Amino acid sequence: MKTDFPLRKIIHVDMDAFYASVEELDNPELIGKPLAVGGNEIRGVVSAANYEARKYGVRSAMSGYLAKKNCPHLTFVKPRFARYKEISQRIRSIFFEYTDLVEPLSLDEAYLDVTTNKKGNPSATLIAREIRKRIFDEIGLRASAGISINKFIAKVASDFNKPNGQKTVNPEEVLQFLEDLEIRKFYGVGKVTAEKMYRLGIFTGKDLKEKSLEFLEKNFGKGGGHYFNIVRGIHNSPVKPHRIPKSVGAERTFSENLSSEVFMLERLEHIATELEKRLKKSKIAGKTITLKIKYSDFTLQTRSKTLPYFVTDKSLILDTAKELLYQEKMENSVRLLGISLHNLNTDKKKTEAKKDSVSLQLQFEF
Repeated sequence: MKTDFPLRKIIHVDMDAFYASVEELDNPELIGKPLAVGGNEIRGVVSAANYEARKYGVRSAMSGYLAKKNCPHLTFVKPRFARYKEISQRIRSIFFEYTDLVEPLSLDEAYLDVTTNKKGNPSATLIAREIRKRIFDEIGLRASAGISINKFIAKVASDFNKPNGQKTVNPEEVLQFLEDLEIRKFYGVGKVTAEKMYRLGIFTGKDLKEKSLEFLEKNFGKGGGHYFNIVRGIHNSPVKPHRIPKSVGAERTFSENLSSEVFMLERLEHIATELEKRLKKSKIAGKTITLKIKYSDFTLQTRSKTLPYFVTDKSLILDTAKELLYQEKMENSVRLLGISLHNLNTDKKKTEAKKDSVSLQLQFEF
């Protein structure tokens, strides 16, 4: 594929039935049963549904009454957005181990630009597979992914092998992929636009590509130029992090599990020192200190305390971490300790996306 625009390595990660999957993770008795998050059979709407419920036509934004009518044995659970946000932050922390160019679209999906990445891995396909495996191994949830040269194609591709799959569209496959694509599967083409395209004889990407720019602008206004470009694989929008830090932390995984608090205190001092460096470098302070403990059986526990003032000083952070460490007895030997600061003084700060100035080859390993 010859282009006059840069080819990037973009991954779109989309969690599978995220809200419902978190509920199943926390309550295994729900696994295998049709499940809807939000609403009930009397009032409200469905926020999310698992794949068992979708077989009965249960969808998000559907009324609880209709959902129950479609699936009489449907189970409703109340949404717990604080929990979904917590899990989402853990997922994103995995993303940031690979690249700083992460653009969240919602709690359950994000774009990652891995053209250059922290692992030095030239294959975006392998990175996506590794990320999905880590999300499952470390958190217990399944994700799907799309991989291609830009955000638009990666987003479309992530739907192809759902659930728990991924699809790569290599540079040389892009044009044929788009020509074969049903128009209703083009990201951003909703029901109303699709029906209008059908009336104009546009059913596939190939049909769309045959229309002139003038024709598309006449019928779709400013959107016409967008459709003209995307069907030709042109979508230059970079991954834009624009993220305000919600927490700053440091952690260590130990080569040997620790069973004594004495040894843990020594490690916590090193972690607090590293955290202080990061806070001062970023000019960030926080009020809530969280101690993260991962046991030898991989269960995870967090303990937090909120102070009445912002802190960056190592000694204050360490004193609070020690207090949290002795808050309750250890459940098992420990393989990882971490300290993080939340409730930061960055509410009004904005971060700018880093510019990717890498010169890219037209053909590269995906």
